[in-house]
Amino acid sequence: MKSILVLEDGSVFEGKALGLTGTAWGELVFTTGMTGYQETITDPSYAGQIVVMTYPLIGNYGFFEEFTESERPALRGLVVREAWGDPQGGSGENLDGYLKRHGIIGIEGIDTRALAKKIKDGGVMKAVISTELEEEEALKLLHEVPALEDQELVKAVTTKEIKTYGREDGMPVAVLDLGAKKSIVKSLVERGFRVTVFPADTPAKVLVDFEPVGVVISNGPGNPKKADYAVKTTRDLLGKLPLFGICLGHQIIALALGANTYKLKFGHRGCNHPVKDLRKDKVYITSQNHGFAVDSETLPEGAEVTFVNVNDGTVEGLWIPKYSVFSVQFHPEASPGPLDMGHLFDEFIALAKGGIENA
Repeated sequence: MKSILVLEDGSVFEGKALGLTGTAWGELVFTTGMTGYQETITDPSYAGQIVVMTYPLIGNYGFFEEFTESERPALRGLVVREAWGDPQGGSGENLDGYLKRHGIIGIEGIDTRALAKKIKDGGVMKAVISTELEEEEALKLLHEVPALEDQELVKAVTTKEIKTYGREDGMPVAVLDLGAKKSIVKSLVERGFRVTVFPADTPAKVLVDFEPVGVVISNGPGNPKKADYAVKTTRDLLGKLPLFGICLGHQIIALALGANTYKLKFGHRGCNHPVKDLRKDKVYITSQNHGFAVDSETLPEGAEVTFVNVNDGTVEGLWIPKYSVFSVQFHPEASPGPLDMGHLFDEFIALAKGGIENA
C-alpha cells in the first residue's frame, strides 16, 4: 500500500506502508546505529517521535521479547529504507509483524540517508506518515499538532506502580522511572542491587523513607523542563541520598541544581558517539539518545563537568561532590551499543556504599 511522509518544511516522500496503516505524527529524528533496531524501537525515550533508521536494511534478524527495552514501543512512527521480511534462520518475529502487533505506523522505501542529511542541515521538525491523507491534509495536520518541546511525555511511559527486581538480600536502590530502559534495571540487578522502580511523580519523602542506598534518575523522553515534578523531587533529594542520573536524568539533575537546558539542532542518537573523559583524558564510544543538553554556562559553583561530547563540546557528565551526585548524558548500559561505560554502575555502587558523608 502506498504511504507518504510529509515534513514540516513541505517536503514529501513517497514509500510503502510498513506496520499498521493509518496516520502518525511526531518529531522526525534520525539514529545512526547499524544494528540494535529492536532496542531502539522499544526505547521509551523515543516517545513522541518518528524515528529514521539511517542504516539501509532493517529487520534481517528477528524480534525477541527478552531484548526489548520496554513493555511496548513508545515511538510514534518508523522510517526505513528497506524492511527485510524474513529474519535470518526464520527465527523471531519480523519487523512488519512486530509493528502491527504494537500499533506502530511505519514507512519503507525512503532514502533515509538523504532524509538524515535534511534533518542535520535544517534541524529536527514535525512530520506525518499516512496511508490515508493527501499531502495538503497532512500539512494542515502538522500546523495543528504541538512541537515535542511543548509536550509532557514522561507520564506516558513511566511505571504506574512500584515494582521490585533482584535478590531479597540485595542492597536496596531506587530508580525514579522517567522512561527507564529495562537494561538499566538489569545492569543494577547484575551488580547485586535489589532494585525498586518508582513512578516519575514520586515525592522525595517517599524515596527517602524507603531507605535506599542511592537513587538512579533514569532516562526518558522529551523536554526536561516539562517534567518539573521530577526536578522538584531531585532537588529535594540533594544532600539526602547519593544520586546517579542517566540521559534525561542528567538534565533533570542539572535543572535541580539551578542550571539551564536547551534543545539541540538535531540531537545525538545512535551507538557511535565519541565522549571525552576529562579526568582520565580518554575518549570512549557511547550509546546516546537525546535532543536536549545542559547549558555549561549556567552550572553552579561546585558542579564539575566530567565528560564532553567530542563532536560538539556539549556537557556529557557532571560530578557534584557536595551532594554525592553524578550524572551522564549517554547510556552506560548501552543496548544497543558499546559497553565501554558499564563501569559507571560500579562507581555508583562505590558511591552508594560510602554514602553522603564519605563522598
